[in-house]
Amino acid sequence: MLRIIRLILITFITAILVASGSIVTWFFKQGLEQPLPISSQLEYRVKSGATLRQVANDLNEQGILPDYFDLGWVMWAKLTRQTQIKAGEYALTEGLNAKELLALLKSGKTMQYSISIPEGWIFQQMFFHIQKHPKIKPLLKGLNHQEIIEKLEISETHLEGRFFPDTYLFEAETTDIEILQRSYKKMQHLLKEIWEQKSPESPLQNPEQALILASIIEKETANSEERTEISGVFSRRLQLGMKLQTDPTVIYGLETAFDGNLRKEDLLKDTPYNTYTRTGLPPTPIALVGKAALIAAVQPKQNKHLFFVATGENGKHHFSETLAEHDCAVIQYQLKPHAPLRFQQRCKERPDCSICRSNF
Repeated sequence: MLRIIRLILITFITAILVASGSIVTWFFKQGLEQPLPISSQLEYRVKSGATLRQVANDLNEQGILPDYFDLGWVMWAKLTRQTQIKAGEYALTEGLNAKELLALLKSGKTMQYSISIPEGWIFQQMFFHIQKHPKIKPLLKGLNHQEIIEKLEISETHLEGRFFPDTYLFEAETTDIEILQRSYKKMQHLLKEIWEQKSPESPLQNPEQALILASIIEKETANSEERTEISGVFSRRLQLGMKLQTDPTVIYGLETAFDGNLRKEDLLKDTPYNTYTRTGLPPTPIALVGKAALIAAVQPKQNKHLFFVATGENGKHHFSETLAEHDCAVIQYQLKPHAPLRFQQRCKERPDCSICRSNF
């Protein structure tokens, strides 16, 4: 009798084990490896400090992990010692299964966003652009320049030109402080590196002057072939004690008073940035500076050019050694195509100009 009971118990236990094994087999083969009900890419955020159990509940409520399966998913993760997940925003794509989901949350391969800052912008443009990005957490909104400097923990008195224009990758909820600090450190490193490449012929005395001159070059031309040429003109003017006479510095000094049209009276209005009324470099950079402009600033082209004027052709300029040659270039490239009456008047005053001789 005892032998029969013992046989029955063994059979019952075996049946339970077989059934359990079937359930486990189904869970691993069907549950874990079947695609989750995701029809299009979803952005899912694991909050800082969230446990796998909390994530499973949330995914269940969103219909991504079916009822009861979410519990099995957590149990399987515990059995396989895979409960350490990382906070951040993840892309859940169509076809993703439960095993892949857990691996993704463990990997920390969160979604990456980007923001591009172009060369030549002023700091205010960069700042507002960062503030508007939907994935960047704004902590500096409404602060003045001095308060921003304190929050960034940088030793500056002026923010213009201190940040490197580039494309920055980041995770969701990255703060504006973090983006600006990265940009600032990159500029500091690059400026130090490029200053060490300074040509012996350069009149610049320190990296700060290099940054200021580079910002003027950045605003004067986007033509990569002309940057060192323009640097050469400004460097020679500095050496000779000539005024730089560059419009971008005047415009910067006018601030909100500039309406898009630079007038003669603007060139006469004295500000710390008016290089028509003051000699030397302006007190600070006037824009964000790229690497090419920085290199050009410390490696000016060696020739005798002291003047340049825009030709109106693909951002190019005509360079001159003498004022007489420069005046003739202005007549040719600025007056002739845009101001016919002034062109005729100036040509009467300058009959020696080649462009005038060919037209009269």
